[in-house]
Amino acid sequence: MEGGTTSGAAVGFAWPVLLTGALALALLIWLTLRHLSLRPSNDRSWVNDNERMATADFNGDEVTIRNVRDFNWRSTRDFDERWIDVKVNLDKISKIWFVLEYFDPSKRQMAHTIMSFETEDGERLACSIEVRREKGERYHPLKGMFRQYELIYVWATERDVIGVRTRCRKKSVTHLFEAVVLGPGNERRMLESYLRRTNKLSEDPEWYNTITNTCTTNIVRHVNEVYPGRVPRAISILLPGLSPKLLHRNNLVKMTGTLEETLEMSIIDGKGDSWDGSGDFGDWIRSEGSIDSSP
Repeated sequence: MEGGTTSGAAVGFAWPVLLTGALALALLIWLTLRHLSLRPSNDRSWVNDNERMATADFNGDEVTIRNVRDFNWRSTRDFDERWIDVKVNLDKISKIWFVLEYFDPSKRQMAHTIMSFETEDGERLACSIEVRREKGERYHPLKGMFRQYELIYVWATERDVIGVRTRCRKKSVTHLFEAVVLGPGNERRMLESYLRRTNKLSEDPEWYNTITNTCTTNIVRHVNEVYPGRVPRAISILLPGLSPKLLHRNNLVKMTGTLEETLEMSIIDGKGDSWDGSGDFGDWIRSEGSIDSSP
């Protein structure tokens, strides 16, 4: 009798456990299927500075980039909105610049990266690969792992996309380096790679992913597409705030003395903040006292 009672009690206890486990598994499967069923879209209520997606129209050696952002930022919430089209001669791309923005100097792992392309006559156009935010939406890296944000290539003038960082974000620290990632003659191919991806995203949206589809992972893909193996795998690709040692070790940017000296000389926040609005912003932040921009 006691054995039968014990066996019956064990079975009676097991059923709720099994039922709970089955329900938990069913919930996990449902959440997984729901997550995988989410589809990115270019048709949402976007914040003003992410509202338009750029596209590129190629015509031989010339390309017209449409919906280039050219905002005049007085603060991150006060700005004049302006979108322009820019024509670029692909054969005249002569330099590539690399921007590294630390959001908060006390959190050195977290940073944003931008590329800027310069022509022989000194015209510059930057591309910032970002989360495309909806109105009322705030970015969090954890949410970025779960199909919560779309990806956007923001093409912009330097006074816009670099200026808002140096002039309006008081906590951030922004560095500007001359990139030497590809060697002479490959700057055009790099720009074309960027623009092809820009066009693809305008037709086939993608999810941003904190680990696999970010500003820096995409930059690395473009570089290695043009120059296979140029950037090795490293944790600093996932944590771009740690990238200066990678840049130095692999000769990816022009150095001015030691790494520490180069980092100090490359800070452009003071220069950017002191710009009075006259003259070219890009020339101003590269003027003597900010970075070495000699050929």
